Amino acid sequence: MKVGMNLLLWTGHVTKEHAPLLGALKQTGFDGVEVPVFDAADPAHYRRLGALLDDLGLARTAVALIPDAAHSPISPDAAVRQAGFEHLARVVDCCEALGAEVLVGPWYQPLGEFSGTGPTLAEYERCAEVHRRIAPLARAANLTCALEVLNRFECHLLNTCEQAGAYLDLLDEPGFGIHFDTFHAHIEEADSIAALTGAWGRGQLAHVHISENDRGTPGRGQARIREAISALKALGYDQWLTIEAFGGAVPELAAATRVWRKFFASEEEVYTQGHRFIRDCWAQG
Repeated sequence: MKVGMNLLLWTGHVTKEHAPLLGALKQTGFDGVEVPVFDAADPAHYRRLGALLDDLGLARTAVALIPDAAHSPISPDAAVRQAGFEHLARVVDCCEALGAEVLVGPWYQPLGEFSGTGPTLAEYERCAEVHRRIAPLARAANLTCALEVLNRFECHLLNTCEQAGAYLDLLDEPGFGIHFDTFHAHIEEADSIAALTGAWGRGQLAHVHISENDRGTPGRGQARIREAISALKALGYDQWLTIEAFGGAVPELAAATRVWRKFFASEEEVYTQGHRFIRDCWAQG
C-alpha cells in the first residue's frame, strides 16, 4: 500500500516553487503525490517537475478533468468529441513526461454539466469511442487509467461503482479501472464498503481517494474511511490511498465542488493528521 497526497489542496498547477511543500510531504512519510494536469500544453514542464520529484524520492499519480463542454467525450457532436480526445492525448503526454503511474479523475464529462436526465446508452457509447482511442496512448506511456465515480451533484454519467463497472464492461479496455472516492461513495452508495469490495471482486478497482464527508481532515468526519481501509487490507490491495481535501486555494475548483467554508485549521493539519490516520487504520486492519 502507498500513501499519496493530492496537491489540489494547494494549487491547480504545481511548479518548482512548491518544492518546500513537496519536501515536507516526503518528510511526513508520504510515498508520492497526485499532480493536477489541468494545463496540458507543455509536457516539458511536467518533465522538469518529474525530475524534482525523483530527487525528493516521491512517486506520482496524476489527476485530470474535462475542461468544458467544448471538449466533452459524451457530446453528440463529433468535432467536440475530437477536441476531447486531443485534450486527453495531451494529458497523457504530460503524464508520461511526469512519470505518473496512474491517471485518475472524472475525465469523461465536464463537471457540473447535466442533460436533465440520467445517462443514456448513447452517451456511454460516445464516451467509450473516445476512451478506446486514448487506451493505446496510455499503454505506451505505462499509464493506468482510473475513472473517478462522482456524486450526482457534480456529474450524471458515473455516480456509482455499479454504473462504472457496467461502463468498463462496455469499454472493454484492460488498462481502465475504477477510481473509488470515500467522499462520493458516502453520498451515492447504499453500502460504500460493499461497493468497494464489489469493484475489487470484479477486478476493476484501480485507485482510491481518502476523502472525508466534508472534504476536510480524514478521520474527523462521517465517511467510512477506517472500514474501507480495513477492507482493502483484507483484500490484499497494494496500490494508492491518496488523501484528497479541498480548501479555497483553487477558486474554480472550490466553486465546482461547493467548498464555501473552511473545514480544517490548516493544510498542515490535513496532511499530517491524515497521513497518521491512514497508517493507523492500515496497522489496525
